[in-house]
Amino acid sequence: MTAVSGRRPAAADPAIAGQRAEEDLRALFGQSVAVFASLAGPAHVVETANPAFFATIGEERARTGVALAELMPELAGQGFITLLDEVYRTGEPYAGRDVRVVLGLGPHAREAFFDFTYEPRRDAEGEVTGIRMIGVETTQVKHAQRLMSEHRALLEQIARQAPLAEVLDGMARCIENLAPEEVLVSVLLADPDGRHLRHGAAPSLPDFYNQAIDGIATGEGVGSCGTAAHRREPVIVTDIATDPFWDDFRQLADRAGLAACWSTPILARDGVLLGTFAMYHRTPRVPQDTDLALTRVFAGTAALAIERHHIEQAKAAAEARARSAHDELARAVRAERELRAEAEQRAAAAAELAARMRTAAAAQAAAPHPERCQLGGVPGCSAAAEIKIADSWGDAAWGCPAHVEEAIINVRSVFIASEELGGLAAYLNR
Repeated sequence: MTAVSGRRPAAADPAIAGQRAEEDLRALFGQSVAVFASLAGPAHVVETANPAFFATIGEERARTGVALAELMPELAGQGFITLLDEVYRTGEPYAGRDVRVVLGLGPHAREAFFDFTYEPRRDAEGEVTGIRMIGVETTQVKHAQRLMSEHRALLEQIARQAPLAEVLDGMARCIENLAPEEVLVSVLLADPDGRHLRHGAAPSLPDFYNQAIDGIATGEGVGSCGTAAHRREPVIVTDIATDPFWDDFRQLADRAGLAACWSTPILARDGVLLGTFAMYHRTPRVPQDTDLALTRVFAGTAALAIERHHIEQAKAAAEARARSAHDELARAVRAERELRAEAEQRAAAAAELAARMRTAAAAQAAAPHPERCQLGGVPGCSAAAEIKIADSWGDAAWGCPAHVEEAIINVRSVFIASEELGGLAAYLNR
């Protein structure tokens, strides 16, 4: 059977949201009801009791004329019968506050807390004939105190920017401890595009299950979580074995021992999907008001933690981009300075070379035109000097056509020059 809530998130309407919050608190904290029983004799036979007493111990045990130890055998090892014996023997009343008691046996046992008194009953002669037991169950108050304490601790974690995984894991464990019946909590986180759900926290689900559903798509009929994310509203599957939403995951759920799953979308203040919050059960179950209230309270807390995480991620990314841009600018400035210094060095070298060439050219221009070839080397050459050649270093010389051709072949960057250029010192002294 599948029950799907058609109610849209009320966060957009502050009045509705406030009303819902009050309803959730009432559902979680509840109203305490006084229980009363009148016990007779040393065996503490239940003579009379009010409906609240029988509702507390279980309507199937609603009968009188039976010793309390027989009616509630689970009390034997918890010290309550011993306390009754002491009050009956001494005639002194006893009062307990926030006393823990386990009611019921086996899988139906539950933890409860009571403020109670044992008052001795006396006959006309003042002899103790029985005990009046009056109590107020404080279980819901106790759970509420734990809820508020755990919730405050989670908010403090969020405020001090604890890692998201740590916050979500702690929240899941908190709910599992607070829930009146066994529950396994899972939080899935939505990808930025909202099309897939990733593992967030699920401390009590088996690893193979978490790995299998990590990355599932959001869409109609994709289990409880995928459908809740797609619809942006709670989806309650009370029996996984028969629900069509779980056709593709039924064997996986059976292997993990899961029989029911209630999933609620986690939405940002602007309605953007942040993830899903799910409560799994080992047996088919219909949610109670307290279950739904607990879900809404912690879905809101998860939304706060995830939004804070996204803000911190965006802030860190922006700071990283700013640092990168600053570093890139610093590198560009250093490169520009290096290029400028290199250009200045090259300009200075070029100016020095030009000055040297001008000096050499002036010296060559002042030198007289030789009559004989200067390119013959040490042996000399008696041919007439007809052609002037020069190089890029500012050296120049006169030579005959034969030696000029030889010089052009053997000396790098030699060219025929005008008389204003210098001579070939290195070649002349070869």
